[in-house]
Amino acid sequence: MKLHEYQARDILQHYGVPVTGGGVASTPEEVRRLAEEVGGHVAVKAQVLFGGRGKAGGIKVVQTADEAEAAGKQILKMRLISPQTGPEGVIVEKVLVAEAITYDREVYLSVILDRGSKRIVVLASAEGGMEIEEVAQTHPDAIKKAVADPELGLQEFQARELAFSIGLTDAKQARQFASIAMALYRIFVETDASLVEINPLVIKQDGSLLALDSKVLLDDSALFRHKDLAAMRDDAGEPEAEQKARASDLTFIKLDGDIGCMVNGAGLAMATMDVVNLYGGKPANFLDIGGGANAKKVAAALDIILDDANVKAVLINIFGGITRGDEVAKGIVAALDNVRRKVPMVVRLVGTNAEEGARILKDAALIPATSLSEAAKKVVAVAKGAPQP
Repeated sequence: MKLHEYQARDILQHYGVPVTGGGVASTPEEVRRLAEEVGGHVAVKAQVLFGGRGKAGGIKVVQTADEAEAAGKQILKMRLISPQTGPEGVIVEKVLVAEAITYDREVYLSVILDRGSKRIVVLASAEGGMEIEEVAQTHPDAIKKAVADPELGLQEFQARELAFSIGLTDAKQARQFASIAMALYRIFVETDASLVEINPLVIKQDGSLLALDSKVLLDDSALFRHKDLAAMRDDAGEPEAEQKARASDLTFIKLDGDIGCMVNGAGLAMATMDVVNLYGGKPANFLDIGGGANAKKVAAALDIILDDANVKAVLINIFGGITRGDEVAKGIVAALDNVRRKVPMVVRLVGTNAEEGARILKDAALIPATSLSEAAKKVVAVAKGAPQP
């Protein structure tokens, strides 16, 4: 789950990280008030959950409270468009009014989970203000890291060494950098985050450090432990299919192919997509209905798949353990009665109550398959326009 910049800023401030003055506003009058509180020289920044807002006119740096109010009028209710949102874009409902400051240098600092080493890693770079992926491609040696011990956590000496490695050799600066890095590590662990980032972390003219822009991504699977953080979710700009999937407790990721996939179990879903690729097809989605899915959930899953206009065929691959084949079949039949468009569907249904499920599906216009290989071959063929077998 992505947080807005102002939400990430508030979390960092709560953990003692120095941040810019200002706050969030939803009206031009509030923008003016906040600008007056910090002296008028502010950045008015649209709060949307995607990049490129500056190029789209969603960030204005102004010198006075009057100019800030005018910028608020311009940006609030503006429609910002990105590849993530599609042509409909997102209406700006809030802006961050952040104190504009002068500084000498920018650095980068973040905390992530390195799945390869199964460790939490703190990354730092002297190349602040740039996307870390770009730095990794152009100057990989500029990225320094400290690996936290699973039991002891990040140690202060590691954070200080990280400061020295990116050129912060002044003892006072190194200590402040270490304090900020330790705070980001605590945020990462205590909020079950998948990313905590400051970019840039700036060095002011007096030598002190300040978080100028921050980002926090949370693990959706852990939100049940953080009701306060879950309440921060903003659905604006999130694809409608993902909203529907979350409401139905489905795991859904849209892809670029034309074969819709409905599978129970993440591992089987990955294997299904691999086999579809093996036989020349391209999956349109990852969709895991989970164990014990009932007819209602199956119908919702199929509806989400068919909402994608790119889908030319659907592969339903169910291996019944906890999930009952007859419940899946009932969901498919219910969905077929209400779908807005018809596409060929290949069904492989084995395991618990598979025979009862096959009986329920007998009169439906579906293409049966007994193995995953057979199902993948058939769905790729019909997606390419071959006659239904």
